[in-house]
Amino acid sequence: MALGVLAFGDSITNGGGELQWGVALQSWAQWAARSLGLPYSGFAIDGARIDDVLEVEIPRFLQTMEPDARFDVGCLYIGVNDVRSVDWDPASFEPRYRQALEFVAQRANRTLTATIPFDLGRPRAGAKVEDANRLIERVAADTSALVMDLRRFKGRRLLMADQVHPTAFGQIAMACKALEVLAADGAEVRVDPWSLVNWDETPLGRVRGDATYAYRRSKEEIKAAAVILRLRLGGALPDPD
Repeated sequence: MALGVLAFGDSITNGGGELQWGVALQSWAQWAARSLGLPYSGFAIDGARIDDVLEVEIPRFLQTMEPDARFDVGCLYIGVNDVRSVDWDPASFEPRYRQALEFVAQRANRTLTATIPFDLGRPRAGAKVEDANRLIERVAADTSALVMDLRRFKGRRLLMADQVHPTAFGQIAMACKALEVLAADGAEVRVDPWSLVNWDETPLGRVRGDATYAYRRSKEEIKAAAVILRLRLGGALPDPD
């Protein structure tokens, strides 16, 4: 018997964070599982890169699951922290990513992965994002994995001020994209994830929200400018979150 939805990844898939209009922030993969009417097993950790998937998340999975456990859907969304790093090396990332995706594919009836948004981070990750996306799509094709295309994923309501982490609404929007891909492959989607939440926006609340976002966005822009300056001066960069 298949055990539902399995997910590996970084903080985006781990899904922690603050409320948005009273809607709790939880993983897009968990929202997808709820919409499919399936149980959810998540092993993503904040700040993860591909090495963390292989060396931390998968060993934890093996410690807690039966070795022959199978899942309806296996999800792997990784690469955001890798491609944002100054030591990004596609030649090193690709075989490790292939190993992780093959591990998931061997244990799932359907395997789902995702590309990375173009407008990623502050300072922006830049052109190397598309290099990573082509790599992801190539490996996905080799392993018969489905791909959720997030290249154009952006927006004030969907992303936090750092332009990396989804808001509560962003996580639901990601789940909708995942469900579209799964439904096109024959999966039965029982409910729209938006139908599982309720919120009440007010004019005053919108003003407060916009002011908070503008403040946080300005802080991110200042931090980005400091990083660029440090780069130009030859200093070390902080690790991405």
